[in-house]
Amino acid sequence: ELDGGRYVTSSIVVARTPDVVGFNASVHRLMLVPGVGFAIRVVPRHLYRVITLNRKARKPTPIAIAIGVHPLVLLAASTSPAYGVFELEGFKELSGSPLCISLTPKYAIPVPSLSSVIIEGAVTLKDVDEGPFVDLLGLYDAVRSQPLIKVEAIYVSNDDIPFHVILPGGIEHRLLMGIPREALIWRTVSEVIPRVAKVRLTDGGGGWLHAVIAIDKQSEGDGKSAIMAAFAGHPSLKHVVVVDSDIDPGNPIEVEWALATRFQAGRGLVVVRHARGSTLDPSSFNGVTDKVGIDATAPIRDRSKYVRPRVPGKEV
Repeated sequence: ELDGGRYVTSSIVVARTPDVVGFNASVHRLMLVPGVGFAIRVVPRHLYRVITLNRKARKPTPIAIAIGVHPLVLLAASTSPAYGVFELEGFKELSGSPLCISLTPKYAIPVPSLSSVIIEGAVTLKDVDEGPFVDLLGLYDAVRSQPLIKVEAIYVSNDDIPFHVILPGGIEHRLLMGIPREALIWRTVSEVIPRVAKVRLTDGGGGWLHAVIAIDKQSEGDGKSAIMAAFAGHPSLKHVVVVDSDIDPGNPIEVEWALATRFQAGRGLVVVRHARGSTLDPSSFNGVTDKVGIDATAPIRDRSKYVRPRVPGKEV
């Protein structure tokens, strides 16, 4: 009820990268600016870089906006590959089939052919107020000065393709934000730990701030190494819990059990003060936060004290 205006929440914005040959696709919320277009919320990632480079050259940024697409297209657009890698190419890896692409009439920007709506326009050199709006943690995001999009053309499909809406702070929002980051955390932790069993970003942390990581521990320092690698891989993380691979990170009861039986603060607590965090966390100061890592893995010595009983024929 306190939203700053009418919003489109499932829009995929595609732009040409000015400094390398390629395109960038990412999901953004768009606030309607009547008579002009939209205010777009842009955080300092790849599209921000594209817009900034063009603005330094005093140029607008031509874009295409795709709305109402296959769910795996939305997931592909939510990933963060290296700059210059077109995110929508990941659709083939996710679905097993290539994505059917069309070029927009005015700017020749590649968009999914099967889209409910395609909008062409440009990110202007002007900023306007955007927000407030409910974000990932179910809280109202602040009003910020954000780039203004001028809409130049709208194309609507004649086919019966649903117009998709992402509920702000809902499970779909958390999954689209969290799944790609789980993969990123898994990759960065795997660089320092021989085997990472599973990574979960928790619902209570908005699929963004809190991670539980299960590892096969090889040495006593592995738990803390995993914590620091996770913080490096996903800087927005605030709390990380590392458990053994016999604990399911997606089961909060098992994770709490590991805390109760395998964690001692004197040897397993890691505190990082005044580090870069997430601006979504209202307790942070301009995105600077204190982070906590918990090593809830069992000591390698005398592991017999930590063996979990198993009933034959039944998984515990």
